[in-house]
Amino acid sequence: MGKVQSFKTEVSQLLNLMINSLYSNKDIFLRELVANAADAIDKARFESLSKPELARDWKIRLAIDKDKKTISISDNGIGMNEKEVIENIGTIARSGTKIFMEQLAAKKEAGTDAPELIGQFGVGFYSAFMVAGEVTLVTKKSGTDDPAVRWFSKGEGSFETDTDPRTEPGTEITLKLRPGMEIYLEEWKLGDIVRRYSDFIAYPIILPHIKVNEDKTETIEDRVLNSQKAIWLRKFDEITEEEHKSFFSHLSNWGGSEYLQAIPISAEGMQEFKALIYIPAQAPFNFLMPDIQKKGLQLYVRRVFITDECKELIPDYLRFLRGVVDSSDLPLNVSREILQENPQMLRIQKAVTGKILGELQKMLDNDPEKYKKFFREFGKVLKEGIHTDRINEEKIKKLAMYETMNGKPGELLPLADYVKAMPESQKEIYYITGENRAAVENSPALEYYRSKGFDVLFMTDPVDEWIMQSMIQFDKKNFKSVIRGEFEADDAEKKILEDAAGKFAKLVEFLKKTLAGDISEVRFSGRLTDSPCCLVIEGNALTPQMERLFKAMNQAIPQTKRILELNPKHPLVAALNDRCTKGDKDLEKFARVLLDQAFLTEGSPIPDPAAFAKNVTELLLGSLK
Repeated sequence: MGKVQSFKTEVSQLLNLMINSLYSNKDIFLRELVANAADAIDKARFESLSKPELARDWKIRLAIDKDKKTISISDNGIGMNEKEVIENIGTIARSGTKIFMEQLAAKKEAGTDAPELIGQFGVGFYSAFMVAGEVTLVTKKSGTDDPAVRWFSKGEGSFETDTDPRTEPGTEITLKLRPGMEIYLEEWKLGDIVRRYSDFIAYPIILPHIKVNEDKTETIEDRVLNSQKAIWLRKFDEITEEEHKSFFSHLSNWGGSEYLQAIPISAEGMQEFKALIYIPAQAPFNFLMPDIQKKGLQLYVRRVFITDECKELIPDYLRFLRGVVDSSDLPLNVSREILQENPQMLRIQKAVTGKILGELQKMLDNDPEKYKKFFREFGKVLKEGIHTDRINEEKIKKLAMYETMNGKPGELLPLADYVKAMPESQKEIYYITGENRAAVENSPALEYYRSKGFDVLFMTDPVDEWIMQSMIQFDKKNFKSVIRGEFEADDAEKKILEDAAGKFAKLVEFLKKTLAGDISEVRFSGRLTDSPCCLVIEGNALTPQMERLFKAMNQAIPQTKRILELNPKHPLVAALNDRCTKGDKDLEKFARVLLDQAFLTEGSPIPDPAAFAKNVTELLLGSLK
């Protein structure tokens, strides 16, 4: 009869939580036990470096006994003596246990599944009780004469220890499954769990397989369940293209094996981790559907899979990346709360982000066509970082590309190239926002800049409007919207505007009064060279594009009254002024059509299409008569 001891109170509470099934994903019990086995082999293998006689054929074995309804997980690693069993298995007298249970209870109260918490405080072994009613552990310390130890518990408040006749070093854990857990007696189920969570464990994970021969006889053969091929730990120049394609296909959840570039990262020192990250060749069809598309890289800790959606490893604007980060420093399966606050995670994110942005800049500098291909797929997401990542804001600005007024449709230009091409007389970076090139390239607001030989950036991604709220400068040059603010005229133009203000004062007053419900002001401007008028905004008012975006999201926004700017040199303005002086009966219709024309040319919907059609029809009819 062995020695019977009681669990400490906190351990009993922990076991009660485990047994009462807090988790829907019980599969992780095997991940935890396999990870513990791999750690035990790591320690023994390290010891064998100085004591070669302790070296052996390292492996982890699984076994199923359907008659007894048991699963066993064994290793030939470091093992434990009785004292270590009591310390590591019997009591877990750690301050973190109470915190662990409090977090579990909070998750349960919130109605959420929390398998990521297991293992955080060194209690991974106890995940066995999620599926087992009885757990037996037999272990022998490697390299010593200490007798083997047997540990047994039903998870009911006590455990029993005794000696065991085992002579081989290592540990074997046997789980007597609870009713309803028979699925874990199936070979395919254990194989599936191992491939998902432990595929890259460095040691073979073996499960005996019954093979039926042609003569109907049965033989038992060992089947290795894991690949053991952690591609990210190999020398980068030794990985073949086919291996890259195969691994990328494994990582990407939208299919295909095509990637644009593979980027290895190896960090040593204060933060040790290795990573292999891929820039995909194209975005999946559901890439911009946030509730569907997964974000983040896969996180491993010493080859043990933790999660395939670790958002903390990269900022959100790099969510198109696919890859693996394998840390040597993080505890196995840290909780989501710890991931968010862990300084090691922040250092990993900083290192990964810096490396990726650096590689993208190299691609832009050395292979512009390849970079343009990348940017057309993921540029609208990358640009989010200009607004959200203050540390790397300037680096991301250098990576941003836009179509321009002087460029061909579809041709993208980096900001650095735009600035380099600026005439000496141009002091600011001009831009206009809109839904697409067709919506902005015929805007009357571009006429002055076109006449001066200046170029204007066409910002046609929805994210551009949001970004430009904070993008003030690039290369010490301010950004300026061509449809915002008062036009800065030279002395000659100022004289023309002053004369027009006096000459057409009556028309201006009439337009202000007639269109008061739709505009805030009427004024003359040197912004126009060919068109009779345009609409501009003042101060921090919403742009037409931003208004359209809000309305598309069913957001209620107050109406923004824009400024109607007139071209003092346009014959239509002179003609309207003449009609105004004579008191023409159709002048109000002309005013309405003039305003609706301004809405159309900026790409905005006409407030009242029916009234516009009626006014145009009546004016045409009057003209034809």
